[in-house]
Amino acid sequence: MDYPDIAAHGLVGDLQTAALVATDGTVDWLCLPRFDSPSVFGSLVGGERGGSLRTRPAEGGYTTKQLYFPDTAVLITRFMTDRGVTELVDFMPPETDGAASANHRFVRLLRCVRGEMTMAVDLLPRFDYGRRPHQVKSSVDGAEFFTDDMRLTVHVVREPGDEVLGKPVVDDEGGAHVQATLRAGMVRGLVLESFADGPPRARRVGEVEELLQRTTAFWKSWLARSLYRGRWREMINRSAITLKLMTYGPTGAMVAAPTTSLPEQIGGGRNWDYRFTWIRDSSFSIYALLGLGFTDEAAAFASWIGDRVRERAGVGDQPLNIMYRVDGTSDLEEEVLDHWEGYRASAPVRIGNGAAGQLQLDIYGEAMDSLHFAGVRGLEPSYDGWTALVDIVDWLAEHWDQADEGIWETRGGRRDFTYGRLMSWVALDRAVRMATERGLPAPLGQWVSQRDTVYRQIMSRAWNAERGAFVQHYGSDVLDSSLLRMAPAGFIAPTDPRWQSTLRAMDSDLVSDSLVYRYDPFASPDGLRGSEGTFSLCTFWYVDALAQAGRLDDARLVFEKMLTYANHLGLYSEEIDPTGMQVGNFPQAFTHLALIIAALGLDARLDTQVADGHPAARLAAEVPGVPAATARPGAA
Repeated sequence: MDYPDIAAHGLVGDLQTAALVATDGTVDWLCLPRFDSPSVFGSLVGGERGGSLRTRPAEGGYTTKQLYFPDTAVLITRFMTDRGVTELVDFMPPETDGAASANHRFVRLLRCVRGEMTMAVDLLPRFDYGRRPHQVKSSVDGAEFFTDDMRLTVHVVREPGDEVLGKPVVDDEGGAHVQATLRAGMVRGLVLESFADGPPRARRVGEVEELLQRTTAFWKSWLARSLYRGRWREMINRSAITLKLMTYGPTGAMVAAPTTSLPEQIGGGRNWDYRFTWIRDSSFSIYALLGLGFTDEAAAFASWIGDRVRERAGVGDQPLNIMYRVDGTSDLEEEVLDHWEGYRASAPVRIGNGAAGQLQLDIYGEAMDSLHFAGVRGLEPSYDGWTALVDIVDWLAEHWDQADEGIWETRGGRRDFTYGRLMSWVALDRAVRMATERGLPAPLGQWVSQRDTVYRQIMSRAWNAERGAFVQHYGSDVLDSSLLRMAPAGFIAPTDPRWQSTLRAMDSDLVSDSLVYRYDPFASPDGLRGSEGTFSLCTFWYVDALAQAGRLDDARLVFEKMLTYANHLGLYSEEIDPTGMQVGNFPQAFTHLALIIAALGLDARLDTQVADGHPAARLAAEVPGVPAATARPGAA
C-alpha cells in the first residue's frame, strides 16, 4: 500500500472519538464508539486489511488542497482537475450532552464548485482492527455493515427522486462502492452512523447542511471564549481546537493522540498506543487551557485528576497510575496485532500500553503543580480532594528516593532519574504552598524537610562537574531535555551559573538547527532498537527555557522555526525526523500543549521587553504616524 505521509492528514471529531482524513480524501483512521475502541477504518497502520473510506475523482489526474473552515473543526478537501473542482466537506456533529454514547455520525458532503466531475466512493470497513468478519446489505438509501456486536449504517445525502447517487454495489470482501457525477452547484454525500436506529434512510441536502451550520456555529462559539490576543493567534487557535477534539467529553479526559503505532522511526519498533490519558498530559492541559481562558475544560481535567487521586488514595503500592482509559479505568494490557503490517512496514502494531504499570515519580509533581495553579485561578480543591492529596503527598514524602522508569517510559530498567526527583521536589513544594496559602491542615514539617532533602540531593548527585550540566540520572554523563523544566518549575534561578552552563551544554549536544532531541538515544537507557527524531515537545520546552534565561531573540527564532514544521493545517505529531518529516502518533496533544505554554510565556516576555523601552519601541515612537509600542493584553 502507498501510505500517505503522517502529516498529510486533518482531524475531525465529535468529542468522543475522531477520524483522520488524508489529503487525498481517504478516511484511514476511525475508532468507534470512542477513541480507545477498536478501529473501523485503520488502513493508516493496517494497510488494506485495516479498511478505509475513499472518495476521489473516478478519472485520474487531479490536484488536492486541504483546509479547515476558519475557526472550526470542519475539514475541506478540494479536488481540482481541468474539468472542474469538487470539495469534500467532512465533519462530526459534536456530542455535547456529556453522556457517553455508542451512536456517532461522520458526515461527508460532496460539493461541486466548478465544471463537472464524477466521484468514486469506496466504503471498506474492517471491524475490530480487521479481525472480525462482517456482513453488508445495500439499498437505494445506503448500506448497512454489521457484526454480532457492531453496526455501521451509511445514509445517502440527496434530493427526493434523485438518482445521482445510486444503490451501492457490494463486493465479495464486504465493501460497497458508488459513483456520482456532479455538476456545478450540486451537493450530495454520505452520513456514516454507528448503531443507527433503523435501516439506511436518505437524508435531504438541506437537512445535512443545517447540521453543518450547527457544527460550525458550535466551534466558532467555543473558540470565541479564548482570551488569547498574542502574536501567534492562528496557531494557538488551531492548537486549542485540536486539543478539544482529543478530549473525551463525558469525563473531560484528553487522549495523548487519537492513533496507535505510528512509528517514531520509519521501520523501527518504537510504536505505541497513545489513545489513553496520561496524568502528565492532563496536568499540562490545565496550565494551557487556563492560560487561554478555557476555564470549564481546565476544571473538567482538574476534576478528572481529582477523581483518580481520590479513588487511589491509600490503595496499592503507589497512589496513581501513569495513564488511564478515557473513562478512568486502568485496563491497558498491551497486545500486538500480528496481522497488520504497520505504517510503511513499521512493525509491531500495538494496542494497549505496557508502560501503564510503570513507576514514574514525575507525575506527582506535574499533578500538584497544575492543581496549585488551578487553585490560584480559583479552582480550589474540596475538603475530600485535599484530604486525598495529603495522602498522596505523604506517600511521596516516604517514597521519592527510589529508582523509576522516568518520563520517557524507558524499557531498559529503573534508574535514579533526575527529572523524577525534580518533580518530586515540585510536588512537595506545591503541597506546602497550597497548605500555607489557604491554611489547610498538613504535616508541613515533614513535607518541608523532605522537599529540602530532595533539593540538596539533586544539587549534589545530579550535577556533573565534568559536563558542566545536570544529567539524566545519577552517575551518568547523559543530557536529557526533560531538565529544561528545571528553571520554569522554579527549582533553580534562570540566571544561576549551573543552569546557564546546563543550557549551553544542551545547546551543543541536544539541539540541531533549533530542533531538540530528548536525549542521546545511543547513550540513554532506552532499551529499544533504532533511533528517533527530535521531540517537538522538547523544542517548545527549549523556547520556554531560553526565554526565561533572557535569550529572547534566540527563543523567538526557535519558536518561529518550529512553526514551519507544522503540517498544512497547523498540526503536529510527536517527532520530526532528520528529513523534516513528522513521525510518531498524530496529532500529539503534548506537542500542542507545549506550543501554547511556550507562546504564552514568550508573548508575555516580549511584551515586557517592548514596554521597558526595547529599541523597537523607541524606533516606533520616532516614525511619524506609528503609535509607540505598549504592552498588549497578552493571553489571559
